[in-house]
Amino acid sequence: FARDPRFNILLLPQNVGKRKAQIAAIRRSAGDMVLNVDSDTILASDVIRKLVPKMQDAAVGAAMGQLTARNRNDSWLTRLIDMEYWLACNEERAAQARFGAVMCCCGPCVMYRRSALASLLDQYESQYFRGKPSDFGEDRHLTILMLKAGFRTEYVPSAIAATVVPNKLGPYLRQQLRWARSTFRDTLLGLRLLPNLNRFLTLDVVGQNLGPLLLALSVLTGLAQLALTGTAPWLAALMIVAMTMIRCSVVALRARQLRFLGFSLHTFINIFLL
Repeated sequence: FARDPRFNILLLPQNVGKRKAQIAAIRRSAGDMVLNVDSDTILASDVIRKLVPKMQDAAVGAAMGQLTARNRNDSWLTRLIDMEYWLACNEERAAQARFGAVMCCCGPCVMYRRSALASLLDQYESQYFRGKPSDFGEDRHLTILMLKAGFRTEYVPSAIAATVVPNKLGPYLRQQLRWARSTFRDTLLGLRLLPNLNRFLTLDVVGQNLGPLLLALSVLTGLAQLALTGTAPWLAALMIVAMTMIRCSVVALRARQLRFLGFSLHTFINIFLL
């Protein structure tokens, strides 16, 4: 690409992380729109044509595409992650987009309005957490800044991006831990923002954050019951199984793909690992 006159390659003197690399590129750019693509991602040929119409509305600050697992067929885990991405995009983001407030525009494929970015770069660059410069959660934090500035954030399901996902459990769990830290931190920072967006959106985001904590509490309570009384918490276990199967069945029906019934296996990862 360095020999292609349409590209301007920026080489920073050292690895300064995603955030500062983004900022360096944005400040050197001149287009009205900025397309962020992660290095392990391949875009469909029509992604830009699908995202740009959404950005015609001056109130929209960012729009993300739909993510799929580029290496879906590598293992049982990558197949589960591909289904997890479908759910995250076509349930969570699609629902939030009804209110013009996607809470995290994902880095593999997101288009930003340059004028909106320019007004937020200083805040984005100078984020601190527990007294140290933040080195995680860039996508979610930049999205929250967009919403706080009064811009809408959107989701475009027809703009497809295929990204490489972890094919082993260890890297996947580390990735999920990093994302969870970002989710909890930036949701707390954005709590005041939520009621101004929509009360249903507020309920959804708070529920997403409380859900994993309540699940963890249920598991610990069940283990304590088993240890102290010698009886298994069958009612709680049946409730979790029922909720899992109902959710997976609804998704299989919506997507018209029976493979989503297999997403119930992800419940074991949620309960025992995450």
